[in-house]
Amino acid sequence: MIQSRLMQEIHSISHKDFPDFLLPLLEIPEPPKKIYYEGIIPKKERGVKVLAVVGSRKHTRYGKDMTQKLLDGLRGYPIIIVSGLALGIDGIAHQKALEIGLITISIPGSGIAYKNLYPALHKNLAKKIVESKGALVSEFEPELKAAQWTFPKRNRIMAGLCDAVLVIEAEEKSGTLITARLALDFNRIVLAVPGNIDSAPSKGTNWLIRQGATPITSSEDILEALNIQLKDTLSQQTLSLEDLSPDEKIIIELLREPKSKNTLIQESGLEASRALITLTSLELKDYIKEEMSVYKRLL
Repeated sequence: MIQSRLMQEIHSISHKDFPDFLLPLLEIPEPPKKIYYEGIIPKKERGVKVLAVVGSRKHTRYGKDMTQKLLDGLRGYPIIIVSGLALGIDGIAHQKALEIGLITISIPGSGIAYKNLYPALHKNLAKKIVESKGALVSEFEPELKAAQWTFPKRNRIMAGLCDAVLVIEAEEKSGTLITARLALDFNRIVLAVPGNIDSAPSKGTNWLIRQGATPITSSEDILEALNIQLKDTLSQQTLSLEDLSPDEKIIIELLREPKSKNTLIQESGLEASRALITLTSLELKDYIKEEMSVYKRLL
């Protein structure tokens, strides 16, 4: 164990002693001989999937919204979120994972000693990750500063650890695309969020989709790609339908197929304010969910 001047407990582990979570790194070219970490290396239990979430540092509002919405739908599923602690999509992904209670692992483009951690702005985020039973992980010596060559090496660790990489906004020439290409080389699944064809941060993701990456438009798409079965809440929720109000039953009946908010208000015959209150109530009870301005029932 290395005791840093900022009271970090940094551990190191040889490739000969890698736990299950790190074993996929031995399958990639030039595998790391040693890994340094702070926090807890998670157990790769049966059925648990590792999802790397990467994207542009100069993200748009769309990119931020999609990151939060897609990860929010993964709440409660056996998924570990891996990202690179960078500004932009990486940081948003880490923060959202912490918010919804998923374990998240950060792999920065520097050593993990706080003194030289990159980016310095995310030092507090790094501490929260460790405090939340996640970890900072790197093959670099703890006090190594970030440099141009460290990021491609970091990207290969992210790609090597994951079962799939989700790309949310990437410019045509970016480190994000390097991670995606490495994932393809390592026979990992590559997922990409389509975007506006006139938006520079979406050119990379749209290109990936043309090259065969799986387009992702919902959390369910991610779960399907990871071969994780959707939670079967039908029997559990059907039993409690009797407890719904008359207004809630009207909305549930209308949502035999997905519909927009305006369509639901119109077809329900309810006053707009009353319909909106009913929609909110059903969302809080996890009977329905809104995605991309369309409501659908979860039972």
